Amino acid sequence: MTHQWDDELVVFHIGMTINKWWRPDQWMPLMSDMPKMLTELATDPESGLLGFTMLLGSRGPYLVQYWSSLDKLYAYASAPSQGHRPAWTRFNKRARSAPGAVGIWHETHVVERAETIYVATPPMGLPKATTIVPVAWRHDRARARVADGRTRSGATDGETAD
Repeated sequence: MTHQWDDELVVFHIGMTINKWWRPDQWMPLMSDMPKMLTELATDPESGLLGFTMLLGSRGPYLVQYWSSLDKLYAYASAPSQGHRPAWTRFNKRARSAPGAVGIWHETHVVERAETIYVATPPMGLPKATTIVPVAWRHDRARARVADGRTRSGATDGETAD
């Protein structure tokens, strides 16, 4: 199986680094804020969040999120009436009281092309966030899938990804 997506695609990684495990008063609130934001986004089809995967790294949890638009990601991050801005304000207040106890990081990738393959595994990642489709005979190699994997994010000026 592979994914199908012909529109703008943004992959957003966000996580926290727990630098002081003995300060749960600093990192536990973050662990409770994120599920609330994910629920808020998942229940709003216009939010732009296509899907996400939660992972656990050696220094703390992180998410890989798939967004339909960079503008929608930025709109959510800056909207005072939604969960992110108040959570960010609370984090900054706590961080001033215990500098370095918890770190926050994120990476934003506007995707030009994407290639996936899933064999004998349930849908996850990009196919779960977009559309999962069988690998067609002419796409049985990664090079062919990535050649056809152009998103609208990867279109050049005046060019569409059609």
